[in-house]
Amino acid sequence: MKVMAQMSMVMNLDKCIGCHTCSVTCKQAWTNRSGTEYVWFNNVETRPGLGYPRTYQDQEKWQGGWVRTRSGKLRPRAGGRVKRLASIFANPTMPTIDDYYEPWTYEYDMLLSAPQGEHTPVARPKSLIDGEDTRITWSSNWDDDLGGSERTMREDPVLAHMNSHVAEELEQTFMFYLPRICEHCLNPSCVASCPSGAMYKRAEDGIVLVDQDGCRGWRMCVTGCPYKKVYFNHKTGKAEKCTLCYPRLEVGLPTVCSETCVGRLRYLGLVLYDADRVASAAAVENEHDLLAAQRECFLDPHDPEVVAAARRDGIPDNWIEAAQASPIWRLISEFEVALPLHPEYRTMPMVWYIPPLSPVVDVVASSGNDGEDGKVLFAAISQLRIPLEYLAGLFTAGDTRPVEKVLRRLAAMRSYMRDVNLGVEPHEETAAAVGMTGTSIQDMYRLLAIAKYEDRYVIPTAIPGEFARDAQELSDMACSLDTEGGPGMGGGGPSGGGPGGPDGPGGGTVGGPVGGVTAGAPDLVGAGAGHGVGSGAGEGGSRVNLLNWSGKGRPSGLFPPRTAQEPS
Repeated sequence: MKVMAQMSMVMNLDKCIGCHTCSVTCKQAWTNRSGTEYVWFNNVETRPGLGYPRTYQDQEKWQGGWVRTRSGKLRPRAGGRVKRLASIFANPTMPTIDDYYEPWTYEYDMLLSAPQGEHTPVARPKSLIDGEDTRITWSSNWDDDLGGSERTMREDPVLAHMNSHVAEELEQTFMFYLPRICEHCLNPSCVASCPSGAMYKRAEDGIVLVDQDGCRGWRMCVTGCPYKKVYFNHKTGKAEKCTLCYPRLEVGLPTVCSETCVGRLRYLGLVLYDADRVASAAAVENEHDLLAAQRECFLDPHDPEVVAAARRDGIPDNWIEAAQASPIWRLISEFEVALPLHPEYRTMPMVWYIPPLSPVVDVVASSGNDGEDGKVLFAAISQLRIPLEYLAGLFTAGDTRPVEKVLRRLAAMRSYMRDVNLGVEPHEETAAAVGMTGTSIQDMYRLLAIAKYEDRYVIPTAIPGEFARDAQELSDMACSLDTEGGPGMGGGGPSGGGPGGPDGPGGGTVGGPVGGVTAGAPDLVGAGAGHGVGSGAGEGGSRVNLLNWSGKGRPSGLFPPRTAQEPS
């Protein structure tokens, strides 16, 4: 047994209201620069729908993820090493800009500088790629709130595996939102697809990143990722992806999308897993067994043998304590209400979802019945095959039994807690019917419904322990892409100016590329000269990041130089 730690996320889809706040704040923090106009590390999709890029779930077309060979081993669906090398200079199995959308702005200057005339001036849409006039036909959330509409529903790859009767009824039945980020998989096919080795998985917390110096722009990672969450920056010629806001995590802060989520639907925490089991779990023959196989990889952080093995493998005590308090472990393995997105891709994703119960409740309530009555809900869940089949296509490789189990537990929680809140003696048989106790039902309710900030985000800092980086490097907290003349957050890089460059709107240090660290961050700078307040701090430095300054010392560039008479 080799114990490793993985930073993971769970999203409660019943709470998502589709406001896209997470997408906007992520955009401002990470991709508000030239070459990334079409890039959305976080996006919110309406289901049923096409997703972003369009029909990304159709792996027969896009060739993402893994396939199991006759010998029982896994290989990338796009082909092995020989095929990748043969097509390294021409890789057609990849979304084009039309599958995403051509980003645009408007000719705003026309509204201000046009001479007086008979007609009101018009601000035409202009492409952010070539600057020419463009026609707006699609965007990252073009089919937002159109779940079930004939225009987009019939092309949904999940619906393609359902019969026509289900699809016909589905458009009148339900719609829900699905926020998506990089899955930071245990068995990432994007890492296996990268010819240059620039894509890697961090050993300490499992976050999948791209080494910008090592990336050669082959774009095999874009094909290899079945979730299509790796993007190509056409200005820098490099691949980019969600970083799970690792500079924030390293100082104990949640990701930007979690911090700003209006519905408070995201949970962040650490899980311990057995790295020796990952390969065999991802290669199980029956796709319906993938969920159970991945759950078996996770280790009980309260087990003394696991704790001893974790210490033996160099995991710090504060990380073990964080894993023991993690909401992720409880939602995935204790309550078993969280499910992975498309486990059949065999990447073993680590962003899990609690499927929505609301469509079922709404249907029950609209029929004149009590939408919170446990017995009525149980019966409705077993009969409403439409949402079960669709949700199973998303989260359990088509097996409806785990989805039904989750929905029954969520329904039991609603019914049981209604009795508690009304002062009525709760029915223990309601909890027993779903394999739980009244105590565990109430524990699950506290976590899903009324959890406080510190309960939803249990994040160990990177400063203590073996995995700590140099304190000076942590205190600098500049984004890994933010290098002098480079493609990062602080400048236009090789592409020069532009919408995301230093001279364009949103240019400069985007999101305070302290990785989004806010004013509430821990004091990273000790007493003394105030080192590490920003890139270029120190002698001759000119840039000072106030969000990282402890208030102590005199960073170069923050105050005028002292005169000879001024005391030091």
